[in-house]
Amino acid sequence: MKKIKIDYLSTLFVGIDIGSRTNVISALNFDQDFLIRMIPVANAQGGAEQMEEMIAQVLSQHHEFRAVIIGLESTGFYGVHIANYLSTSEKLAPFSTKVYCLNPNEVKQYKKSFNSLDKNDGIDSFVIADFARVGRIHTEPWRGAQYLALQRLTRHRLHITECIAREKTYMLNNIFLKFSEFAMLNKGEHPFSDKYGATAEAVLTDYLSTEDIVGASVDELVAFISSKSRGRIADPEQTTYLLQKAAQDSYRLDQCLYEPLTVSIGCSFNCISAFEKELKAINAAIQRAVKGLNPTEYQILASVPGIGPVYASGILAELGTIKCFKSNDALAKYCGIVWKENQSGEFEAEDTPMNKAGNRYLRYYMIEAAGSVMQHCPEYKAFYDKKFAEVRTHQHKRALALTSRKLIRMLFGLLANGKLYSVEKSR
Repeated sequence: MKKIKIDYLSTLFVGIDIGSRTNVISALNFDQDFLIRMIPVANAQGGAEQMEEMIAQVLSQHHEFRAVIIGLESTGFYGVHIANYLSTSEKLAPFSTKVYCLNPNEVKQYKKSFNSLDKNDGIDSFVIADFARVGRIHTEPWRGAQYLALQRLTRHRLHITECIAREKTYMLNNIFLKFSEFAMLNKGEHPFSDKYGATAEAVLTDYLSTEDIVGASVDELVAFISSKSRGRIADPEQTTYLLQKAAQDSYRLDQCLYEPLTVSIGCSFNCISAFEKELKAINAAIQRAVKGLNPTEYQILASVPGIGPVYASGILAELGTIKCFKSNDALAKYCGIVWKENQSGEFEAEDTPMNKAGNRYLRYYMIEAAGSVMQHCPEYKAFYDKKFAEVRTHQHKRALALTSRKLIRMLFGLLANGKLYSVEKSR
């Protein structure tokens, strides 16, 4: 990978060892002289200001420096605030200060190159500064505030979709009590293609009981369905027949139960409608936030048929940069789309659970993206169908997860090589 271009003799190299409560800072010049020697500061606003002042003081005393490179290991959220603070510091801005979040494995391997190091709690800050001094950094400078802003939106979007799914599941319990066949019928036998659509909502809330549906005239129900669907249902007579049959076959309840159930179902529909309205607002905000954020990787993701702005943003917000991963296997492990072995001797179980120890947000967006890509790319649809037919249990979940794993291999190749999608590259 391409190394960063720097003027070594005029650059101050700063390393920060990040901890949950304490950070340790070191600074070196190109001759490896300590200008700040492993000083601990609190991982808080005051500590960040103290670091800024120490670096500024070194710069004021050593006029040979024209640039500052600050390195810190990418250790989850503990380093977010300090990276944001130093990368936007007005005191350090005149020195073209750049902050880099480094791969901990790379720093660990570099540390092994030293024959002997003193045992010191802050020694990693020296190793990080020296890692920058010898030109080993090849990642992009920190733009974490932008990623964090996008991540807040994409993660909140998942929160909203989970709220919608949870409310639908809860509502379906009440629907089963009021209108059992409506809740249980499969698509081919169900009156409506969408159990949660506007016409279904009108039937469930405007008609108090299944007896009212059974007792209504065919002409009345046809007119009702045509009106509520705004003419979108092609055969309202067939829909009316299926609806009345479902009502006839459903359990009967005491009359005192119908009104409370109808009120509860109506309330759930209102909640779902509110969540869906917020989901549209979140989607629009995501598309605004992603503009200008790592445009190359975003364009690569968006070039894949089925991966639109929202899915591309969700993947990018959690991924950051593909340079953090040495292989597609490492990326799959980070997503948690890997499987535990269930084998003994010559026996190999058909049911091998997925190891969901990775980033659940990235896993969600990868799996959702795979489901969408499958609808646009015949190769992925054929792969899904093949995997679906291989087993008798958990067919959809297994096939979709394996399709997601295939998508990860393809995305890693595109991102690592900086190539846009084409049919040939997807194979």
